[in-house]
Amino acid sequence: MTRPERFEIEAGGHIGHVFVSKAAAGPKAARAAVVLVHGIGVSHRYYRRLHGLLAETGDTYSIDLPGFGETPRPDHTLSVPDHATYILGALEQLGVLDFVLVGHSMGAQFAVETALQQPGRVPQLVLMGPVTDPRRRTVLQQALALGKDSLFHESPSSNALVFTDYLRCGPGWYLKTLRVMMDYPIEDRLAGVAAPVLVLRGASDPVATADWCRRLAARAVRATPVEIEGAGHVVQHNRAAEVAAAILDFAAAHPAAPETRQDLGA
Repeated sequence: MTRPERFEIEAGGHIGHVFVSKAAAGPKAARAAVVLVHGIGVSHRYYRRLHGLLAETGDTYSIDLPGFGETPRPDHTLSVPDHATYILGALEQLGVLDFVLVGHSMGAQFAVETALQQPGRVPQLVLMGPVTDPRRRTVLQQALALGKDSLFHESPSSNALVFTDYLRCGPGWYLKTLRVMMDYPIEDRLAGVAAPVLVLRGASDPVATADWCRRLAARAVRATPVEIEGAGHVVQHNRAAEVAAAILDFAAAHPAAPETRQDLGA
C-alpha cells in the first residue's frame, strides 16, 4: 500500500488530520468508504495495519481528532458531540458523504454520536472494544482493566504504539477527555441509532468484556456481535486481517438503501 495522504482540515472550529487512501479504479473499489476513528489518548497509528488492508479494496480514511496525535490542542475540552461534528465536517470537505464508520474504545462513543447527528451518512456502524460499561464506570476499574490488557493480552508493538501516543497526548488533555468518556452513556445513545451495528471485541479483552458487549448489542435496533480469538483490546492491530474481514463482511451483508445514496448525492 502506498503511504496515505494526510490532510489538515478545520471543521466545527477545530483542526484535525485525515489520512486518506483512495482505491484504484476497478471492481474492488465499488464498496463504500470506511472511516476509522481512534480512542482516548491515541491516534491513527494503531490503525495502520487495518487501514492498509481495507485500502486494498476501497477508499479508507483514518482520522486524528483535534488534540490527538500531532493535531493542535483545542483551547477547551471537547464533548463527544463536538468530536462527532468534526468527523462529519471533515469528511464532507473531502467529499465523503456516506461511509462505514468504525470506532475503537472511546472512538465507539464518537461513532455513535456521529450516527445520531446525521443518520443518513452512516448506514453501517462498527463498535470495536466499546466503552464504558456502566457496571464498571469508575476510573479505577477502567485503569485496572487497561493495565491487565497491556500486561497479558497485548503485543509489544501495540503497547508501544499506545503508550507513545499517550505521551504525545499528555496527561492534562488525557484526563480532561477521560472525564468526558466516563460520563457518556453509550448504551442509552446507541438505542437511538437505526443503522445496523457490528459490536466487535477481542475475545480476551478485559476492557470491553463479553458480558458488556452482549448487553450493549442488545440496546441496538440491529446488532451483530463478533469476537476475534487471541486478541485483547487493541484487536485491530494484533488481528488486523480478521478485523478487516469482519468489517467488510458486515458491510456487504447490510448495504445502504439505494434511496439513501441518491438523497446524499442530490
